[in-house]
Amino acid sequence: MSTTTETKSSTGTKASGGIRELGKMFGGGQSSGRQVGILGALVVIIVIFQIATGGLTLDPTNLINLVNQNAYVLILAIGMVMVIIAGHIDLSVGSVAAFTGIIVATSMEEWKLPWPLAILLGLVIGALIGMWHGWWVAYIGVPAFIVTLAGMLIFRGGNQLIGSSATVPVPEAFTIIGGGFLPDFGPDIGYSNPTLLLGLVVAVVVVIQEIRLRRTQTRMGSEKAPLWVSVVKVIILLAIVVYATLLFAGGRIGTSFPVSGIILGLLVLAYSFMTRNTTLGRHIYAVGGNWHAAELSGVKIKRVNFFVMMNMSILASLAGMIAVARSVASGPGDGVGWELDAIAAVFIGGAAVSGGIGTIVGSIVGGLVIAVLNNGLQLLGVGVDRVQIIKGLVLLLAVGIDVYSKRTDRPTFRGLMRRNRRDAGPGDQNATPIERPSVAPSTSAEATSRPQSTSPN
Repeated sequence: MSTTTETKSSTGTKASGGIRELGKMFGGGQSSGRQVGILGALVVIIVIFQIATGGLTLDPTNLINLVNQNAYVLILAIGMVMVIIAGHIDLSVGSVAAFTGIIVATSMEEWKLPWPLAILLGLVIGALIGMWHGWWVAYIGVPAFIVTLAGMLIFRGGNQLIGSSATVPVPEAFTIIGGGFLPDFGPDIGYSNPTLLLGLVVAVVVVIQEIRLRRTQTRMGSEKAPLWVSVVKVIILLAIVVYATLLFAGGRIGTSFPVSGIILGLLVLAYSFMTRNTTLGRHIYAVGGNWHAAELSGVKIKRVNFFVMMNMSILASLAGMIAVARSVASGPGDGVGWELDAIAAVFIGGAAVSGGIGTIVGSIVGGLVIAVLNNGLQLLGVGVDRVQIIKGLVLLLAVGIDVYSKRTDRPTFRGLMRRNRRDAGPGDQNATPIERPSVAPSTSAEATSRPQSTSPN
């Protein structure tokens, strides 16, 4: 019997474990199969537009503009995916971004507030707005859809009221967070030296991180992925880092990697760590997956809901300030439709409509799909009307495939391969299938609504 177990462990388990580990590069265990597919779709889209535009898509200048133009949407997607994982939605992010932007611009233009203090003021405003939304959602029990719909109207009107529907310029020093670049230094070698240095740092971190991961797994006695998996992961990631570094470093003189891209990268690292490696992150997934079970397990549901709503508004305020800095002014048209782009990025990136599933990395990939579509179609001269139609079809297709596969219980190709290996593996003939409890659907509002004040949580 021990021989059979060892054979199974040395064949099926390790093989499937290797594939799982490769999949974790693209978003962890949550819906990683779909996220790998979305990443593949992104690569295909880039290749198609690169050919169709005669090489303009991967032109360094175009890539730098792509990051600057879409950093705010990707920042919104970071917060939105956490809201959706928890089972909510936020329709107010565009209006909150515009409201914060006009206050920050006014504080620098009329109140003569220094730009660092103006940024701090914007973040405080975002936190207060988020606390307002979180209080209604978590402690009063009003659905987030209604709360944020009201917020969308309130703060859109607030933007127009404070700014008198006019444009308010911002000082040049403030624009660095939205349109600035890493400062250049060193000899002229034909590439941006700070961008090359940044790429070198990222490459070293990739290698060190993989080595530390394997050492930690060895020290704790946990199962490690095969060595070839680690080698393949590092090679793929290093190839991506080197190629991207050379592209961004090869832009026109005076440009390098955008400051907004640095901010975005730091946020992705911080929130990816938080959602995957902290108690709060696990609680967010638990609330979205099954709030009743999470409550019975001791999860403070109200605190989790309060946090995700407050965090979303803080990130919306940051996104608004970055957009204002890039456009050098705040105006009444800021933030229009931003919430739709953020929500689309999250769902295209693999999040589930019902909550409980999604990742930061997956949402960034989904946002890049939208960004590359917008950019590529514009380079081809496609009209705005047709661009909107194409984006809508992409979103509908991505979510439709997810919903259809769940309703019909049809596995993905990756899941089918796993099932075949498990069924064909030795010792599986006598395996007992897992019995899942059947829960009859309820039509009562009390049974389907989220908890309001059922516990001190």
